[in-house]
Amino acid sequence: MALASALLQVMMDAVRKTARPMSRDFGEVAQLQVSRKGPGDFVSAADKKAEQSLRELLTKARPGYGFLGEEGGMVEGTDKSHTWIVDPIDGTTNFIHGLPLFAITVALERRHPDGRTEIVAAVTYNPILNEMFWAEKGKGCYLNDTRIRVSGRRDLADGLIATGLPFIGKTGHAQAIKDLHAVGQRVAGIRRLGAASLDLAYVAAGRFDAYYERNLQPWDVAAGLLLVSEAGGTVTAIEDDGDPATGRTILASAPDLHGALRKVLQST
Repeated sequence: MALASALLQVMMDAVRKTARPMSRDFGEVAQLQVSRKGPGDFVSAADKKAEQSLRELLTKARPGYGFLGEEGGMVEGTDKSHTWIVDPIDGTTNFIHGLPLFAITVALERRHPDGRTEIVAAVTYNPILNEMFWAEKGKGCYLNDTRIRVSGRRDLADGLIATGLPFIGKTGHAQAIKDLHAVGQRVAGIRRLGAASLDLAYVAAGRFDAYYERNLQPWDVAAGLLLVSEAGGTVTAIEDDGDPATGRTILASAPDLHGALRKVLQST
């Protein structure tokens, strides 16, 4: 059985406590109070409550750490070297439609004296399926108590690839169609779950062989960057000089597929 560190226990406890009322809300999805944050981009009362819960629990456990959340933005801490990066419900649209493909995702970013940053701990939790994906820098990646690794597929034609698609009000529709056309001709299948954090966790677990997307945010990808790399995968931006941590573009995959898929996406 895998033993999580004290830091990861703090993170796991926070997401589990936050998930309890969220799971009850999911069971009564028709009664949720839902407002529009933008065209097609829904925010539920559960989303806002979850971020507040995570902030309170994580701050109590690690006073002074900064906090970057999807709903509240950046809150500076007195400890400038550590920042929590949080998406309280990744896959909100799935959540409010009663589709059990969403997650609470938390990553801890550490800033070194030279200005370099890295994700050192990560959890992504689907409370409905009770799947806790977690990793710590240099210690491997786990699903609940079992160590997981990326797939060993070596031929792109055998690959099952995940991606995201922009919805109403988002940019990049034409580019997404170009990407689908180019990739779809070369792979065994393409899937769109609607939750980037789960796409990345599923790459780490070998369920997907690769995942790519454009026009995301740091909280969408922060935890997944570490999950995939600690599971033996490769994570880069799509472009040669990009930084996947920004979320602007990301490509995560089994190592043997990465170069070929990146070349396809760069050609679109």
